[in-house]
Amino acid sequence: MTEPLIFELSRPGREGIQLPDNDVPAKAVNELLPADMLRQQELQLPETSELDTVRHFTRLSRMNYGVDVGFYPLGSCTMKYNPKICEDAANLPGFTRLHPYQPEETVQGALELMYQTQNYLAEITGMDAMSLQPAAGAHGELTGLLIIKAYLKSKGEKRNKVIVPDSAHGTNPATATLAGFDVVTVKSDLRGNVDVEALREEVDGNTAALMLTNPNTLGLFEENIVQIAEIVHDAGGLLYYDGANMNAIMGITSPGDMGFDVVHLNLHKTFSTPHGGGGPGSGPVGVKAELEPFLPKPLVIRDKEFYKLYYDLPLSIGKMRSFYASFGVVVKAYTYLISQGVVGLKSVSEHAVLNANYLMRRLAGHLNIPFDRTCMHEFVCNPRGLKENGVRTLDLAKRMLDYGYHPPTIYFPLIVEEVMMMEPTETENKETLDEFADNVVKILQEAVEDPEKVKAAPHDTPVGRLDEVTAARNPVLRYSKK
Repeated sequence: MTEPLIFELSRPGREGIQLPDNDVPAKAVNELLPADMLRQQELQLPETSELDTVRHFTRLSRMNYGVDVGFYPLGSCTMKYNPKICEDAANLPGFTRLHPYQPEETVQGALELMYQTQNYLAEITGMDAMSLQPAAGAHGELTGLLIIKAYLKSKGEKRNKVIVPDSAHGTNPATATLAGFDVVTVKSDLRGNVDVEALREEVDGNTAALMLTNPNTLGLFEENIVQIAEIVHDAGGLLYYDGANMNAIMGITSPGDMGFDVVHLNLHKTFSTPHGGGGPGSGPVGVKAELEPFLPKPLVIRDKEFYKLYYDLPLSIGKMRSFYASFGVVVKAYTYLISQGVVGLKSVSEHAVLNANYLMRRLAGHLNIPFDRTCMHEFVCNPRGLKENGVRTLDLAKRMLDYGYHPPTIYFPLIVEEVMMMEPTETENKETLDEFADNVVKILQEAVEDPEKVKAAPHDTPVGRLDEVTAARNPVLRYSKK
């Protein structure tokens, strides 16, 4: 399991590829670039054969952990199985060989797919219009808040306060700040909901919006969502929906039904396109009718039987990215939508909620459940009775690596001490959940009987316990033969 760096495999003179002789006139690089742009020392590149290179990266790939390999009990981000038919659809040559600058009449299939996808997503979320332009969730948040800002400006209002729950995703306050708003935090009550009375005290004529995730980041449905919407709307503010947890409510309810005015979705979470590893995301934004004129342009519209990009939006916030969308991700999401259908999407959410509640009840006798009520697609928990042994949640997570699991999210949300957030997703079967629960119990027993072993975990991974503090404060970003 120990693999050297590619630089350590390097041997002078070895080549992985041989280029043909140059058959065009050549000039010295110093004739083409100014002296201050020329490298003073030879570039340190590894010298390896093709075979050694292939074997090196293949061995590294076998150390990767992915949802195709094992179970991700990861909360906050829905890391679920991605049907391979979605990948096949995105790889069709009719999609992969397109260029975004082609004339519209030559890309009618792609535009129709985008048009249908945005309409399906609008229906699922209870919105009136949708833009596929944002490139990821946080980008969708920024788009949504800029839409709210433009809408308020058009009404001559200068509201500058955005209210964010204390359990919110960290991107929420960051996005509000980036959009030029002042962020106000509202606390949670003892049941894990937004504290309605605390909210009432914060909402005033300066409130632009409330950013809310429902179910929230504790995995709980906001029991007072109707009252919350009334409080914000009565003060002239808008409700922004963070769609990170949409996997729990598809076909059961929608942000529009709850009173939200703006929503972003994460296609790379809810609608089964690969998530993580640096892959592309997609964060479409939907709005109610009064906000539609402010959506990013262009929108994909249908004019009789012709699909086109529509730019005539004088109140639009403008383009939010190059070209039109993360098109390959949209193709995968569209394939997932039409393969599931209305019944299938509802079943996805029902099974996600069922699996989370089953796993929570399996672990309830061994872990503390701070909000002991029916959860949605995820739940939070923390260890009990381990402090005297010096064992922390981080140690439990590291030990899970030895059992072959990717650990759950830890230390988020921040309002629960030593928290773990677990989301089993709808694609896991009962046997997988039972095996995971049994192994968590074993790890908790180890933490009592042999705490030093747990605190030194992981033991069976290519790299052991890392000094994460030093790595964060003193990163080594360059390889040196010295």
